[in-house]
Order: sequence, then structure tokens, then C-alpha cells
Amino acid sequence: MSCDQTESVIKKIVREIGQECAAQGQTISETLVAFMVKAVVLDPRNDFNVDRILTNKDVQNLIQLCVTRLLDTTNPSLSTIKMQVYFDTNYANRAELLSEQHRVLEERLAPVVRDITDSRPCLQEEMENIYRKIVSYVLLRSGLGSPTDIEVVREVTAALQSVFPQTEMITFISLSKKNKEQQLKNLAMLVTGIRLYNKECRKGGSSIDDLPAILNEAIPSATRTVDGGLNTCHMLAHRYTALLESMQEDQHRHTRLSTFKLKEALFNVRQYEAFLCILLSDAITSAQEVEKMNVQFAATMEQLKNTVQNKVSIDTKEVFPLFVALSNLWTGFQDEILLLSFLTNMTNNLQQFSEIQSQLFPEEVLTSLLEGVTVKSDEERIRETMGTERIRVNVSDFKNQEWLFPETTDNFDQLLIQYHGFCAHAIGVKGFTLPGNPAIGILKHKERCYVFSSKEAAYFFAQDPDKFIQLNVEKAKEHAELIQLLKLRHQFEYLAPYAQARNADKCLMKPTTKCDSSTQTDTHILPPTIVSSYEWNEWELRRKAIKLANLRRKLTHAMQTDLSYMRRENSTQVYLPKDVSTQTKRDNSSNVPRPQIFLEGLRGGSSPTTHMVEVDLTRAMVLLGEHKAGT
Repeated sequence: MSCDQTESVIKKIVREIGQECAAQGQTISETLVAFMVKAVVLDPRNDFNVDRILTNKDVQNLIQLCVTRLLDTTNPSLSTIKMQVYFDTNYANRAELLSEQHRVLEERLAPVVRDITDSRPCLQEEMENIYRKIVSYVLLRSGLGSPTDIEVVREVTAALQSVFPQTEMITFISLSKKNKEQQLKNLAMLVTGIRLYNKECRKGGSSIDDLPAILNEAIPSATRTVDGGLNTCHMLAHRYTALLESMQEDQHRHTRLSTFKLKEALFNVRQYEAFLCILLSDAITSAQEVEKMNVQFAATMEQLKNTVQNKVSIDTKEVFPLFVALSNLWTGFQDEILLLSFLTNMTNNLQQFSEIQSQLFPEEVLTSLLEGVTVKSDEERIRETMGTERIRVNVSDFKNQEWLFPETTDNFDQLLIQYHGFCAHAIGVKGFTLPGNPAIGILKHKERCYVFSSKEAAYFFAQDPDKFIQLNVEKAKEHAELIQLLKLRHQFEYLAPYAQARNADKCLMKPTTKCDSSTQTDTHILPPTIVSSYEWNEWELRRKAIKLANLRRKLTHAMQTDLSYMRRENSTQVYLPKDVSTQTKRDNSSNVPRPQIFLEGLRGGSSPTTHMVEVDLTRAMVLLGEHKAGT
């Protein structure tokens, strides 16, 4: 069967389950129905095998089981699944939420921007109409007041005219569409900064709420609400864990408490606790951001006050960046208000999925069940397994296992622990969650890290990790809410929730076929593109450029045209050179007569014997000093 036919069969099953629930007074979302179908198929107690053909009878049985579980409002497992579906479909982190909010704002302002940028006014009346639209755009983008408030509109118009008078409309209209949009954003930020400054100086700021003060009150309140929910979760989780441990130790107590759905209730509390921790982390991040922006806003405002100081005229290069900075910081405050509202709504809506706790276990019932039972908190359990070396794993007992400890592992606190930090041994063996203590030792098996609640649990798990990992997977099949709580989705990637039909009377549900494959390609499939003339040295490039220019044979020409003639007058002032003279010693010298000696008869003569005659014609040197001495 093709993929399209498979999806149509799935949608048909989901639709029939939803219609059956609606007929009995329960409106269920398709996402929750699809999740429940997967949970029912995974549960081995229902005997559904994804590798075999499912007949129409099996499909009807699947539908009936899903409807029964969806209508069982007394089951904490259903509340946990609903909580997980709600959180997955509604939660978004800071970046995603702010990105979506900014996208929505741009979409809302798009028609106004289009009217402004696409218009080509010619008459004065049309110019004024466009200017009024710019005022509306600036007001809507800043979010500081209502466009129907006359006082706010007047204030925005006055601020806009101070930076963008109507006489600039002709220049604005001549700009391209992209430049117009950018200038509109700049004008909105400038006007927002001006209004915030006027509000600080008590000269305006109508309808502008004090967002920093609101945030300083609302964030601690929201944090206290989340903390209160976490404290309740911790108390219930500790009590349920103590009851489950007592059931394993005392058979009589096990018989007494077997009718209570303690495990499902514990999973519900742990999941609620995990979601509240995420929301609390976001609230703490918001508090830190608000504190940082408060300091920056106060510093920018003080700098702006010092720059203005009742001056009549101010350079725009000095004040405009400060106005823009104020606007950006105020936008940050608005974003934090949005995030805080989102976190508050998430916290309030998640609370409805934990109300089943008070229905199943009223305080008086829970108190009676806890008679004679010692309740330990997670912190107490961890402290019991710390402080002595005997509770730590001895690495020498394991030859082929890798253990990580705080003193020997970098970034030990940032390791990604499997099963949400719960004991990897207790989940599959005991069937409930116990907090793991990393100080005992973290087992690294197949690039995944596992923690344990005791040294004995660590030794049992390390003997055959794959066995206990499979036990945890089987436990997650029985309780589908554990898939998300323990972050086991990678263990169930093989499951394809598709109902495929072989013929008109039968349908088939099979897993997606997967296989390991590899391909080999040439290292260099393209011809080399090395450029032999490439040169990275800057000085070599300059040398080549000078060589190409060949300046020795070039002449420099200059001319004066009518446009440059008498363009401006230049004058320079110079200092005349000074008349300077120096007196130095006079040097004198005399020449010595140059020796002049000639040889005669070197070429020979008529006689066979050569006779050489030396003639000395050197001028005689007169010694003046001696002559003077003799006179």
C-alpha cells in the first residue's frame, strides 16, 4: 500500500476514535488520539505486533481500547499523557516565542507599510494623508498607547515632527521601497525614544506604562507560584516513592496498596515537576535579563539627560543613537512582559493535569497510607550515598567499563545523563523512579551516561547494561508516559504509526524498513582549478602593478577647464628664510711637484747595442721655511 493510502487509513482510525469519544461527551484532540493509539500498540499487554497483519477485528479492538483509556478520567496515566501533549504543542523557548511575536507584529503592520511605501502623492492633501499614516504606523509599532487616544496621537505627531517634518515628505517619496521601510523603522525607534525621555522628564509619555516596575513585581510573583508547585510535586513524589518501596518490602502492605495507581501517580508528579523546572528556568532567565536592562536603561537615560541639559540645539549624531538605544531597551521590556504572560499561562494550564492527585489521594487517605512509613526526600537519599569512599564504584572491579567521576572528568556537571537523571537500574527492576547520585559514579556505555541510586544498583546494571536498558524500554511500553519523561524517543524511532491494508478486508501495520548503507565517491571528482598566477603576497602584487604601469614612459598632464577655473582661492603663509652666517677656519694646501722622468733609447737605434738614457725633468721644490730661516 502506498504512503498516501497508509495515512488515510491512520486518519480514519483516529477520526473514528475521536467520534466515539465525542459521542460519549468527551472532545479529544487528534494529537492526543494519535498518541494514545501509539501507546496502546506499544503496550505488550494488548498483544499488538507491528510485524503482523491486523484484521478488521484487531482494528476494532484497537479503537475500543483507545476509547476506553481516553474516557478513563480516574487514571493518572491519561492525565500525564494529556500534560505531555499540551506541553509539546504549546511550549516554546524564548527565541522561538519572540521570533513568532515579531513575525506576527510585522504581518499586522504590513498593510499600513504597504499603503505608505506604494503611494505616490502629488497634491498637498495627499502628502498630509500619508504623513498621518506614518504617525499611525509609528504608534502601532511602538505599542505605547492607542491610536484612538487623541492625546497620544498629538504627542506622537509632535515627536515625529521634531525629527521628520512634513517638508521632508518629498525626499521620503523619492526613496526606494526598501529604504522607505527602513526609514519608517528608524522613525518609530526615534519617536519611541523621544516619548520615553519626555515621560522621564514629566513632559509627556501619555499612556506609557511603567514596564520595569511591573516586571519587578510580576516576575517574583510568577517565580513563587512555580516554586509552590514544585514544592507540592516534591512532597508527593517523596510520599509515593516511600509507599512503593514499602510495598516491595511488605507483602501485606503490597496487597493493601495494589489497588492504588501509585506508579502512574508518581510518573504524573515527576512529569509535572520536570515541566515546572523548565518554566522556572525561563522565569529566572527573564529576571536576569530584566535586571540587566534596568541598569542599561537607567544609564542611557542619565547619559541622554546630561547630553541635552536644556540646550536649544543639539547635534543629532549625539542624541539620536541614545533615543534608539532607549527604544530597543523598551522593546526588550515588552518582550519580557510577553514571556512572563506566556509562562504564567503555561503554569496555570499545567496545573489542571495534576488535579487528579487530590482526587485519588486526598490528604487524609494519603496520611493513613503513610502510617509507619519513613518518607525520604531526594536530597536525603543523595546525602545517604555521599561522604564515604565505600559508596563509590571501584573501577578496578570492571575491566571493560568506563566510569566517570567529578575529580577526573572535565565539565562533569554538564554531562547529558540518560533517563532524566533517574536511577537506570530502578526503572526496569522496581518500576518507579529514584533520583540518581552522580557521586557514586557515572557509567558511560555506548556513548551514553547512566547514574544510579546506590552502589549495589550500579554493580547490577554494569554486569549487563544492554539487558537493563531493554528492561527500561519494556517498562516504557507498559507506561507510554515514560517515553517522554525518561526521554526515550530514540528507542522507539522504529515504530511507524501507520495502518496499512493488504486488501479491502484487512489492514497491516508494519515498521519502517531501515538498513545501513554506504557510498564511496572519488576524493577529487572535478579537475583541479589551481591558478598558477595567484599571488597572496601584497608586496609582490604591488611590484607587478608597478611593472604593468611602466611609469617611466608616462607623462602627467593637467588642464584647467571652465568649470574649475576660479573655483576657489587658495592662499598659504610661509616664513621667509633667515639670514644666517657662520665663521669657520680656513684650510690651505700646496702641491708637491710631480715627478717627470723620461727614458730615451728604448726602441734601439742603428747600432746593435741598445743604449738607454734616463732624463729627470722634475721641477725642483723650494723649501720656503728653510729659506726664511736662512735670511
